Amino acid sequence: MGADPTTAIEQFRYLVLAAQREGNRHLAAALKPLGLTPSQAEVLHVLEDHGPLSLSALGELLVCESGTNPSRLVGRLVDAGLVQRAAASGDARQVQLSLNARGRELATAARQADDNLHDRLRTRLRGADVPALVAALESVVQDTPAGRALARRNLERQGAQLS
Repeated sequence: MGADPTTAIEQFRYLVLAAQREGNRHLAAALKPLGLTPSQAEVLHVLEDHGPLSLSALGELLVCESGTNPSRLVGRLVDAGLVQRAAASGDARQVQLSLNARGRELATAARQADDNLHDRLRTRLRGADVPALVAALESVVQDTPAGRALARRNLERQGAQLS
């Protein structure tokens, strides 16, 4: 008799959760000397890759925050002197967020922490069919806020590579 499909799905769910927590724990430890959290590092990366952005446009590209208004998260980065707010050209009511020099420095350092985590994952996943794993996880997050944020980021990244 085969394994109970419900048990396999439950195990999958908890394995994804455990993997996410372990990855976040490792990333948080690597970012701690920089004074950043994983969520703050994600904001820096998104602004570095896609900025300047309005607060709502930034929110649409974030996985760490649900919704499209990560104002407290951005506020902490502004207060820390890493992100600057400026009036959008053509519409003074709109605010554009961008990295300042210190924010770019920390984004680069945070990128190294990400790269180290990615190396760890590559080692752990050696021999696994990573494209199949990615496809399976994409189907899980499809049509969710986090899934849409990742899809938008990937589309914008592909568009930038074609330019």
